[in-house]
Amino acid sequence: MLYPELFKSLEQVRWNMETDIPWDKFDPTLLTDEQAQTIRMNAITEWSALPATEMFLRDNRDDSDFSAFMSVWFFEEQKHSLVLMEYLRRFRPELVPTEEELHNVRFEFDPAPQLETLMMHFCGEIRLNHWYRCASEWHSEPVIKQIYKIISQDEARHGGAYLRYMKKALGEVGDTARAAFAKIGVLMASARRTEKPLHPTNLHVNQALFPNDTVQSRLPDPEWLEHWLDTQIKFDGVWEKKVVDRILHNMSLLFERTFTTVQELNRFRKEVVGRMAEVAASSAEPVVPAAI
Repeated sequence: MLYPELFKSLEQVRWNMETDIPWDKFDPTLLTDEQAQTIRMNAITEWSALPATEMFLRDNRDDSDFSAFMSVWFFEEQKHSLVLMEYLRRFRPELVPTEEELHNVRFEFDPAPQLETLMMHFCGEIRLNHWYRCASEWHSEPVIKQIYKIISQDEARHGGAYLRYMKKALGEVGDTARAAFAKIGVLMASARRTEKPLHPTNLHVNQALFPNDTVQSRLPDPEWLEHWLDTQIKFDGVWEKKVVDRILHNMSLLFERTFTTVQELNRFRKEVVGRMAEVAASSAEPVVPAAI
């Protein structure tokens, strides 16, 4: 089981909201209303760890190790929402999200394959780490700069934990896991080819609620994410390349094979799928002709 070790390692670096956030350094002249609104939206978005955890627990009933780890992941993700709301409560109380706004991003996700979902969230943690690092650079107010830096580090550690479970899956189901991880890796590393940011909170997850079935679509301002990324924090091609490089680097470590481009990862995916097809064909029972 990975949970005991992961719990211990994450416990050792856990930050304290009262003592590790420099609340007394707040400078009101360095926070605009526009910036405060983005903090509000991120606080609501982070609250969606709640339905994500419910999804993980439902879809991983057969994996108590991973389900136990969710207790740590859920705690730390909800803490991100809480610290952003605490910042607003102290310095922009009129912008603190309402309970109704928070509850609106709690909705049921359709069941999805465990391995693909694991990889999707692994890539999501990498992307959030970079988004929040970029946001920290965009802000000039020192307290929120530190908050975004701290939670970006959490996201990086969460990505590392997911990677541990991915390695475990390789040992258990081999090529089935390789094919699933490579498939989602190609998708998530190809974000520049899509109109919208590729992140779990911006993907459709409930067919019955479509098109109002992404976390972002259920925010007070459903268009805020693209504006935040493109116009405000300016998450440009340089930052996007960092995300892609990090995904490819981790896929190289996971599969013990070097990938420098998405195309190389996709060729590997096709190789694995082809190998699986050959194994399936060779193990198929021969067809016995019907008696005349």
